[in-house]
Amino acid sequence: MEYSTFGRHVAVDTWGVDFDLLNNAEWLQAQMVEAAEVCGATVLSVQSKQFEPQGATVLVLLSESHLSIHTYPEKGFAALDCYTCGETVDPQLAIEHMLSVLKPEVTHAKKLVRGMGELQVETPVMKQAQLVK
Repeated sequence: MEYSTFGRHVAVDTWGVDFDLLNNAEWLQAQMVEAAEVCGATVLSVQSKQFEPQGATVLVLLSESHLSIHTYPEKGFAALDCYTCGETVDPQLAIEHMLSVLKPEVTHAKKLVRGMGELQVETPVMKQAQLVK
């Protein structure tokens, strides 16, 4: 079987996020796993670290690549990214899910199209997906 090298990598800086959300590694981990599931990715493992006096990092290892967040609660800032290989999993859906739960005041996003030769850089239109429960 031959696999495509095509992949998409969405990176987003968020500002104006609630301190308590950004300072809760356990909650962030649950949201990140849900985000991976929303975009159709396969979760292989999850690592998280709660920092002192504040801050958190969560890394979700996917069969298709990864989803990560690193937070600075004292600044209301989080850096998120999701990279997925192939056509079937859309990393933007995972990022949009995270935006819907973090509710940032400001976002700055870029999408890299990878594995096709020269990297293509795009500015995606990000939306905060509506949570349906």
